[in-house]
Amino acid sequence: MTECLLGKNLNELSVVVTQLGLPRFVAKQIADWLYKKKVCGFDEMTNLSKSAREQLAQKYSVGRSLPLHEVVSSDGTKKYLFRANVGAVETVYIPEADRATVCVSSQVGCKMNCAFCMTGKQGFSGNLSAAEILNQIFSLPDSERLTNVVLMGMGEPFDNIDAVMKALSVLTSDWGCAWSPRRITVSTVGLIPGIRRFVEESECHLAISLHHSFSENRLAMMPIERAYPLPKLFEELKRANIKGQRRLSFEYIVFEGVNDSIRHARELVRLLKDLNCRVNLIRFHSIPNVDFKSPAMDKMEWFRDYLNENGVLCTIRRSRGEDISAACGLLSTEGNMIS
Repeated sequence: MTECLLGKNLNELSVVVTQLGLPRFVAKQIADWLYKKKVCGFDEMTNLSKSAREQLAQKYSVGRSLPLHEVVSSDGTKKYLFRANVGAVETVYIPEADRATVCVSSQVGCKMNCAFCMTGKQGFSGNLSAAEILNQIFSLPDSERLTNVVLMGMGEPFDNIDAVMKALSVLTSDWGCAWSPRRITVSTVGLIPGIRRFVEESECHLAISLHHSFSENRLAMMPIERAYPLPKLFEELKRANIKGQRRLSFEYIVFEGVNDSIRHARELVRLLKDLNCRVNLIRFHSIPNVDFKSPAMDKMEWFRDYLNENGVLCTIRRSRGEDISAACGLLSTEGNMIS
């Protein structure tokens, strides 16, 4: 299998061209073709000599591949299946009137094993490379319409921190796609080392998958709580002092009778009172063999209003793509055998 160029930074591309005996400026040309023009093959790199293109093709591939399958929701959401090095991943495209978002995966499956998530039930098969993360964006049929990227698909991004940071660098660097980091949000269940590195090296938005305001109860739902409990997580977030244009948000899936009482709301206000943040409430989407239930909408609205009235900015996230298992917590490629 040939090594792919997608995902390489400018320094790495400089090493490639130097090893091939090509002028160093060719590295910048290749970066432009990969990340600004988003070509699929070396023949499209028309300002490179024919000899240079042939040399590249002998040792490397661009690294692009089209989705294997597409399914469309009644609300216009689209879910794609992409080939990966150890199976396949799902990617979700969410069009709206004034924006278009792609929800990108970072791993095949997930190690975190959250009790309410289909990806966690699938288990873990492997990390995606930076190329495989970027390919979900570049090879999306609606790629040119994208306004936002969220790493909230399959996997825990900070459990694959090296590849994720390389992909973010490509998306936001001047030599890459030159996107504003404000167009990108990365979600984590709370891996503190990853949060620390992300805050130091990136200006993208950060989202924390919280889902409970009490540590002991969160542990029963999210095993990560044992390694990185809420007190340590919030200590780190306060130390990071995320402010300004970078946004800190908390994802809070609401489960009937589990985390939706006045007690939970009060504790959430206490936890968040010193942070400049917002909370996104998400209705639980039922999955097989899991006893959690979705709350009534009036309970969701009450919880939202309580947080807002007590100084915590809160919204209810509209569910998209539930009929095609594309909504939050439903992504899984278990049973998709990719040869």
